[in-house]
Amino acid sequence: MITSSAGRSRRSFRNPTSRSVRRRLSRNDDRTHRRDRERGDRGRFGRQAAAGRMFVPSALTILAICAGLTAVRAAYDNQIDLALGLVVAAALLDGLDGRVARMMNATSRIGAEIDSLADAINFGVVPAMIVYLHLMDGADFGWVLTLIYTCAIVLRLARFNTLLDDDDAPAYTRDFFVGVPAPAAALAALLPIGLAQQFGDGWWTSLPVVGGWMILIALLAVSRIPTASLKAASVPPRALAGVLILVAIGAALLLTYPYVLMMIGIGGYLAHIPFAWRSQRWVASRPEHWDAPPRERRAERRASRAGDGRGVVVRRLPNRGKSQARLGLRRPARPQQPHRAPDDASDDIETRGDR
Repeated sequence: MITSSAGRSRRSFRNPTSRSVRRRLSRNDDRTHRRDRERGDRGRFGRQAAAGRMFVPSALTILAICAGLTAVRAAYDNQIDLALGLVVAAALLDGLDGRVARMMNATSRIGAEIDSLADAINFGVVPAMIVYLHLMDGADFGWVLTLIYTCAIVLRLARFNTLLDDDDAPAYTRDFFVGVPAPAAALAALLPIGLAQQFGDGWWTSLPVVGGWMILIALLAVSRIPTASLKAASVPPRALAGVLILVAIGAALLLTYPYVLMMIGIGGYLAHIPFAWRSQRWVASRPEHWDAPPRERRAERRASRAGDGRGVVVRRLPNRGKSQARLGLRRPARPQQPHRAPDDASDDIETRGDR
């Protein structure tokens, strides 16, 4: 029994032969090759998926460039409605490509460069050329205005790219643009064409008015006036019904009176600039709110307007004196009562007289 168990133990721990070693090595090599092949397949599929993700936003940017350049051709052929529609399509595609790239995790340096060049073409060259071909054709001063507007948009985009590389900027700066963004400036520059299409020719289509308007938009684009960013916009649930009604009204105007909708949109955007400037100044003077979300900042602003900053509501009573004095009103004076001594004192006097 002892010998057999020892024999079994010796057989179980015997030295490997060359044949078993070769078999074991070949098995390990097969596993290694299989693992490397699977890793290679995963890497190839990953590279293909990454290339596919990068293709979609870049394709949207290329389509935006094609739409913008086709708008110039449509303006040259006097198809103004088509030209303005293509500019709006280019603006929508410009807003989609960045969001699609972030959703698909396909942001890249080359995509950012293509997007910047597309903005320079679609919102710098294209609107200026459309205005020149339709309202200032053949005017030398009109060509000067075209060059000024285009160069202003290019400078605005160059500054925007440099601000993106500033990692030390506070978090609240992402909620504001420095100056009017290029898509909004392009649509605003086309306002004289919208007026001409809706109301015909008039003083609003004269060269001084059109030139002055383009210079104003160029100055707003290169200025440091803060404007609100749509990234910080949010719709509260209780206001969803009202927003949907506004969307329905906008869709109806787009189908029936598109140029009226254009005027309302440009007027509303320009009207929001003072409020954005005031909001930016408020948060810039309060470093404790720099990293807070926009919703919390708006709630804090409402609370600070309603109280004294400590949660105590301060109610100011109306100054009635000034309003009454301004209207010539005076409160009637009370009739003076004769001075009367107290009862006990009068009784005392009468008692003294009787005595």
